[in-house]
Amino acid sequence: MKELKNFITPIHKSAKRNYLDRMLNEKAKCVKIAKKFDFHYWDGSRRTGFGGYKYIPGHWKPMAEQLIKTYNLKAGSKVLDVGCGKAFLLHEMKLLEPKLNIMGFDISKYALKHNNALTKPHVYYHRAQDPYKYKDKEFDLVISLHVIHSLRFFDLKKAVHEINRVGKQAYVVVESYRNEEELVNLQCWATVCECFFDVDEWIYLFTEFGYEGDYEFVFFE
Repeated sequence: MKELKNFITPIHKSAKRNYLDRMLNEKAKCVKIAKKFDFHYWDGSRRTGFGGYKYIPGHWKPMAEQLIKTYNLKAGSKVLDVGCGKAFLLHEMKLLEPKLNIMGFDISKYALKHNNALTKPHVYYHRAQDPYKYKDKEFDLVISLHVIHSLRFFDLKKAVHEINRVGKQAYVVVESYRNEEELVNLQCWATVCECFFDVDEWIYLFTEFGYEGDYEFVFFE
C-alpha cells in the first residue's frame, strides 16, 4: 500500500449536508430505494441520494489534473474507473488529455444511460466484485470513488483484488470516520454504505488484502 491522498476531499467538503434530516425522514425506506441505483438515487430526492447529479463544467477539473499529473498519464495511457456512475471525472480527464484511453463500468444502468456523449462509448454494466475482463496490469491507473465501501465484506475483498490485479497504479476513495461524531454522521447520511470502518480498520484491511495502490478517506464532519 502506498500513500494517503487529498484529491477529492475539497470537493466533498464543498457540499452542505443535514445529517439529522436524512436520518429522521423514513431512512430505512430511503435506503431501500437508493440501493436500486436508479433515478431516485442519482436525480431524485436528496434523501435517497444525490438529489440531482448533474455535469458542472470544470467541477472535476482540478481533481482530473491532479490524477493526470500524479500518475504521469499521457496520450495512450489507459484508465479504468470501477463504479464510474455518470463518469464525470473520466469526462474531465478526457477533455484534458483527448488521447487518453478511458474505460469505466457500473451497476447502475440509469447512470450509464446518462453518461455524456464523450464517455458513453467507453462505459458498460459490470459489478465491482466480479472478475474483470482485463489482463494483469493492463491499465496505467485504476480509480474507484465511493464504491467499494458499498460492497459486503466478502465482495469488498474480491473488488480490491481485481483493482490491484489490473492496475499498474490505483487510487480508491472510501467513506470512513475518526471519532464517534463522524461515525454517527456517516450512519445518518449513508444510504448505500455496507462497510462502516474507521481509518485504522481500512488500512488494516488494505494490507490484509494486499492492496498496493493509493487511497483517500472522506469524512462527514
